[in-house]
Amino acid sequence: MPKKRLRVGVLFGGRSAEHEVSLRSALSIMEAMDKDKYELVPIAVSKAGEWRRLDSQALTGPAQTLALQGDRVALLPHPEDQSLVPLDSGADDGRKPLDVVFPVIHGPMGEDGTVQGLFELAGIPYVGSGVLGSAVGMDKAAMKALFLQRQLNIPAHRVFLRKRWQNDGEAVREECEAAFAYPWFVKPANLGSSVGISKVHNAGEFGPAMDEAAQYDRKLVVEAAVEHAREVEVAVMGNDEPVASVVGEILPSHEFYDYESKYLDEATQLIIPAELPETVASRVRDMAVAAFLALDCAGLARVDFLIDGKTLEVYLSEVNTMPGFTSVSMYPKLWQASGVAYAELIDKLIALALERHGEIHANRRSLSD
Repeated sequence: MPKKRLRVGVLFGGRSAEHEVSLRSALSIMEAMDKDKYELVPIAVSKAGEWRRLDSQALTGPAQTLALQGDRVALLPHPEDQSLVPLDSGADDGRKPLDVVFPVIHGPMGEDGTVQGLFELAGIPYVGSGVLGSAVGMDKAAMKALFLQRQLNIPAHRVFLRKRWQNDGEAVREECEAAFAYPWFVKPANLGSSVGISKVHNAGEFGPAMDEAAQYDRKLVVEAAVEHAREVEVAVMGNDEPVASVVGEILPSHEFYDYESKYLDEATQLIIPAELPETVASRVRDMAVAAFLALDCAGLARVDFLIDGKTLEVYLSEVNTMPGFTSVSMYPKLWQASGVAYAELIDKLIALALERHGEIHANRRSLSD
């Protein structure tokens, strides 16, 4: 008898500013998945939040049109049948249970614990971190607080609410100037892919940078820049016993690794493995695993660092719980350099999702049983 294929829902798109990045990641994953092992169920989430189940034949043409196709569906928040419910009259429901979901959504309303909570309620295994790890991994302010609690070295920073910036901007600037010297980075706390991030060289640039970040989030992070910074990243994979990849270095085409450098400018270089002394590379990999565990991550994460180019002091920057996943993205490239091919990586992540689901559901749920 042939082995039953796993029915894998690939969820992509979403309501955040990282919608387009998600489409590219999902297309790469679905193209690489072994169709003899997996039955693909593409589920596109529009910018308005509609879920649409696509026919696998629709995965051609411009990526930006994907979330506009297919029948509208919903996932019910109870573990009765683990299937998608059609919302359009006359739609072929195909209500077969999903065995696992790969949520390839970057940013808020997808990577931040929201859909993870829905999967938990629906009783469906899913790739990646749970509600807590996803939520803290999205919130740079909460993330930094946990890093400090674990005594992990991070750059000096301050956190402000958008309302305070709008009502008392001068005091905010003075507080930052008293805390650290220029240059600074200003970031929305809850976003990724370098969207809304600015480097501030002087007081005149601070206001526009804060206004830019405030378009994307109510919580703003101001962080001291690391001198002569080298930007390096590590891919982590696993559940309770995670492992780290080799270290990779980014040589951005711009002053820092902004959105254009990541996705639009081919002049950005990825050096894998990074040219670092083994003692420094080992420290980075150990800190990556420590950061993963500090946030209670699961499945996968990319951990980003800044290294002082002169002193080689290592600063932990952030954890990305659902990193970019195209075949040329840093996360899969780091694992490829560590001996794990792209398709094999997908297999491992799905296996980790099933393992974690089984571990969670082994918990006792009633005092009367």
